[in-house]
Amino acid sequence: MAQSADTAAEHQRILREVESTDTNCLGPTLRSVYDGQEHGLFMEKLEGRIRNHDREIEKMCNHHFQGFVDSITELLKVRGEAQKLKGQVIETNRKLRNDGKELLATMDELTQCRLQQRNIATTIDKLTHCLPVLEMYSRLQEQMRAKRYYPALCTLEQLEQSCLPRAGEYRFCAIMAENIPVLRAHIRDVSMSDLKDFLESIRKHSDKIGETAIKQVCVREGERGGNAQKRETSLNIFPPLYFTFNYEVMPNLVPGAQDLVDFSPVYRCLHIYTVLGSRDTFENYYRKQRRKQARLVLQPNSNMHETLEGYRRYFNQIVGFFVVEDHVLHTTRGLVNRAYVEELWELALSKTIAALRTHSSYCTDPDLILDLKNLIVLFADTLQGYGFPTSQLFDMLLELRDQYGEVLLKKWNRFFRQILDQDNYSPIPVATQEEYRRIAGQFPFQDPELEKMSFPKKFPFSEFVPKVYSQLKEFIYACLKYSEDLHLSSTEIDDMIRKSTNLLLTRTLSNCLQYAIKKKNVGLAELVQIIVNTTHLEMSCHYLEEFISNITNVPPHMVNATKLYGTSTFKDARHAAEEEIYTNLNLKIDQFLQLADYDWMAAQGGGQASDYLSDLIAFLCSTFSVFTHLPGKVAQTACMSACKHLSTSLLQLLLEADVRQVSMGALQQFNVDVKECERFARAGPVPGFQGDTLLLAFIDLRQLLDLFIQWDWSTYLADYGRPSCKYLRVNPHTALALLEKMKDTSRKNSVFSQFRKNERDKQKLIDTVVRQLRNLIAAHQS
Repeated sequence: MAQSADTAAEHQRILREVESTDTNCLGPTLRSVYDGQEHGLFMEKLEGRIRNHDREIEKMCNHHFQGFVDSITELLKVRGEAQKLKGQVIETNRKLRNDGKELLATMDELTQCRLQQRNIATTIDKLTHCLPVLEMYSRLQEQMRAKRYYPALCTLEQLEQSCLPRAGEYRFCAIMAENIPVLRAHIRDVSMSDLKDFLESIRKHSDKIGETAIKQVCVREGERGGNAQKRETSLNIFPPLYFTFNYEVMPNLVPGAQDLVDFSPVYRCLHIYTVLGSRDTFENYYRKQRRKQARLVLQPNSNMHETLEGYRRYFNQIVGFFVVEDHVLHTTRGLVNRAYVEELWELALSKTIAALRTHSSYCTDPDLILDLKNLIVLFADTLQGYGFPTSQLFDMLLELRDQYGEVLLKKWNRFFRQILDQDNYSPIPVATQEEYRRIAGQFPFQDPELEKMSFPKKFPFSEFVPKVYSQLKEFIYACLKYSEDLHLSSTEIDDMIRKSTNLLLTRTLSNCLQYAIKKKNVGLAELVQIIVNTTHLEMSCHYLEEFISNITNVPPHMVNATKLYGTSTFKDARHAAEEEIYTNLNLKIDQFLQLADYDWMAAQGGGQASDYLSDLIAFLCSTFSVFTHLPGKVAQTACMSACKHLSTSLLQLLLEADVRQVSMGALQQFNVDVKECERFARAGPVPGFQGDTLLLAFIDLRQLLDLFIQWDWSTYLADYGRPSCKYLRVNPHTALALLEKMKDTSRKNSVFSQFRKNERDKQKLIDTVVRQLRNLIAAHQS
């Protein structure tokens, strides 16, 4: 029973599922029934349940039957109307179909139109992406034809990165893409070719660029109000410019490097290589090529020193090179850097200074050296304006200053030699006041007594005094010209000029004066005039000091101021001239004495002086008469020197070894000549001697002659050695030598021939005197 109840409950559950479940899901439920053992019972229950539902349906139909009949009746009533409606619908459908055919045709046309529109839109869209490619490629071709390679490269990059990817897969796009590397390579090669042309052009035209830059400095200095004469000279160093570059220059304007040179090849090539990712390659190539060009620029021509043009071209090339590099440095952002430019400048500075030292050493023209110095100053100022240090160039100019000074000294040596050779060594005559003022304007001479004299009159000095003084001032001006623009202080300039002037005075002028004094055939009158001239030049030295101070604005009383050595120079020249006067006088005396023709064996002397001595005395009188312009001591010294030399020469003439015998008559004639000399000395040919001072020049000769003529040996031998000895100036050697010439009695004309009867006594006397003289000599020698 329990099992039947469970089965019944299960069947009931299955029935409920059958009633409530979708027919598609009944399979599992019914399978559970057939799998069990009670499916017959389930079928019974199912039939019973169906019957129950049929009874309920029937009840429901019976309940609604009347309403159904009413509905059928009404439906039958509307069937006719439905037929009418159907007819109307058919008619309406016919009409609608007839009317719709046109609409359908229109709709087909509209559909076709919409399709065309869609195709057109698609085409436009595709063209929208393709046309920019074609336009850009066309622009690329145009840029390539116009050689606008950097814009072409930018167009090429935009074409490759933006336009071609959006255009799609078309054959022409593939062709373009394949051609892009070829175009890049072509642009790179062409830009590099342009750069090479640019570098070659720059190498050829560096001198013009440098010339322009230097001329800019000249013009700029002129605008600042610098030395007008120097500016004009500096500008004249450069010939007119003939520009052959890319930019036209307005007349009367000095262009800059950027106005003369088209740097676009550099910029274009730099941009191109930057875009191509090869900037380092380009920078290395550019720097390498410019270093090579720098070495070529810095190599001077072998004959550069011959003309200023050679130096000018050399400087222009260097300036042009660095002007270009400076412009590239400031306009390319890293193509060259400051370290690279400074390295090149250090190389250039050392090479330039070495070249200048070598080539300037061959220069012998001071004007060329001065022009070279001005060129170097402009060269240094120009590059200094571009930021390059140039102190070493100014140091080199100070070295060149010494060479300039040496060349000046050689030039002024020729001037002084020419002045001294052409001078007439006569006082300058002036006949008018204008002539007097002209000479006084050339040389600082003041003499109130001469100014009061009436015309014609004479200056005491000759032409070479104002000429030499003028040349001294010209030399100072030449030294000053070199010192300009060297960034030196006034004290340094003053010191430089004074030292150079001292060299001119102590070396050059001194040597020229010595040359004039020592040259052959110079007469006593010329020597006297040289002494007068040097005296006046010596007095003018303080005027030169003032002249230097005025042009350098340095007071002469500065503590460290260099003093001029002109005073000592002219003193030395004057002393040399004085010595030469003494020497020449002695030579003249010797020339007259060579004419002496004594008869040393004469039996008796003459009553008049010898002809040669009379001529000599006349010569001395006329000579000393022109010594009136000399300082007193010079004339007195010359006169005393001449008399001493005459006395010494006469004594030597008497004691010559060739004169073997001397007679008393010869001594008497000789004594007459000596008396004539004493008369000349006593007459005072030169004023200023006190008493018989000049006679002392002949005292040795006078005492010797008196001793022999008076034969006063007893007095000589008795008083020898005493301060009051009558024959104090007679040397026993001299007396013995002369006595030996007179003791030979073998000839008739012997001095003792008149004492033949007493010959034995006289011989004993001579022997006694000789023996005593020898004893006297021996005693004093021991």
